[in-house]
Amino acid sequence: MKSSLPKVLHPLAGRPLLEHVIATALRLRPKSVQVVVGHGAEQVRQQLAAYPVNWVDQHEQLGTGHGVLQALPAVSPESTVLVLYGDVPLIGVETLEALVAAAAAAPALLTALVGDPAGYGRILRDAAGALVGVVEHKDATEAQREIAEINTGLLAAPARDLLAYLPRVGNNNKQGEYYLPDILSMAVEEGRTVASCRAASELEVLGVNDRVQLNQLEREYQRRQAERLMRDGVAVADINRLDIRGSLSCGQDVSIDVNVVFEGTVSLGDGVVIGPNCVLHDVTVAAGATIHAMSHLQEARIGAGCSVGPFARLRPGTVLAEGARVGNFVETKKADIGVGSKVNHLSYIGDCVMGDGVNIGAGTITCNYDGVNKHRTEIGDGVFVGSNSTLVAPLLIAEQGFIAAGSTITRAVGTEELAVGRSRQRNIEGWKRPTRQQTED
Repeated sequence: MKSSLPKVLHPLAGRPLLEHVIATALRLRPKSVQVVVGHGAEQVRQQLAAYPVNWVDQHEQLGTGHGVLQALPAVSPESTVLVLYGDVPLIGVETLEALVAAAAAAPALLTALVGDPAGYGRILRDAAGALVGVVEHKDATEAQREIAEINTGLLAAPARDLLAYLPRVGNNNKQGEYYLPDILSMAVEEGRTVASCRAASELEVLGVNDRVQLNQLEREYQRRQAERLMRDGVAVADINRLDIRGSLSCGQDVSIDVNVVFEGTVSLGDGVVIGPNCVLHDVTVAAGATIHAMSHLQEARIGAGCSVGPFARLRPGTVLAEGARVGNFVETKKADIGVGSKVNHLSYIGDCVMGDGVNIGAGTITCNYDGVNKHRTEIGDGVFVGSNSTLVAPLLIAEQGFIAAGSTITRAVGTEELAVGRSRQRNIEGWKRPTRQQTED
């Protein structure tokens, strides 16, 4: 990957490659999950510490067989062991269930037919089509390299077989490594039938060895997500320009324009419209709301029928009640904005509780920070705040209060009061515009 980040921590759809694999493994409801780690082990453990897995250190990277051998002491001899790889993130649960079922009495290998098998181990079969072994690409003959069926590396086997075979695996190969698939040849030599399952698609078993392959899997993952949404009735403007980096749930008749990114957990109600080039991170949007172009929402709750943007930034703690409007070049943070209230343009509303039917004029800011502490602004129902006003918190503006444009408000405003906080205008007669002074070169 040419990166300081361990390969299995590189993100696919916003989550580390290894996290996808662990999540899939847990869906099989195993007795335990063992994760064998080597390079960057501590960093990997820290990032995925929330998962119920047992970490196993492989201090020397001596091949797949050696890696599995490190984990066997933590495995019950009566169990079936399924071997997965941290850089193969798109493997499906159904495929793995079939592989485990095939390994009830003997080792079973997952294979795949690929267009370009270069670099993969090839599947060797006898005249009857039975699997007899695997030969790695570097050890294969020219004829064997023509075989299109490859070893995916994913294998299931009774634990007792692994305990019996793995200590006997040698490293007499060009890599000097202990190959896990060598146990298949051992089983065949003992007259046992080794089963195999074939993956549904090549993409399901593709691993990541560089950023090109990572991008290929990213686009495949996103295409699958977009197709799922469209089959569920969501209008996606362009299947190739949508990124879901978490979980997204949608109601009926939702419309998503191009270049929209969903991160974390996002929920969109019936009839929601998301304009182009928006980012939504841990956001709930209720029915009938519209998020206009170029808006960025994080940890916000948007009520029914609201309008946000274009070019709006809603920071954590923002809550918009039904029918509220936040317009272009408006930033909010820890702001509760009431039913039908409007902050239409060029304003900052932070640490604020706003009632219903409030109108905030252009250029208004709540001054919530005194250099040390944050303070709250409370705005009652029906308040009108004129353009270019500065509201210095802590501050209370009671119901139906009116703030004159251009005011700096530093003390409470009572019900139906007009507050004017600006200096008196003076017009100076006979004033002359300054002129540029001539200077020598």
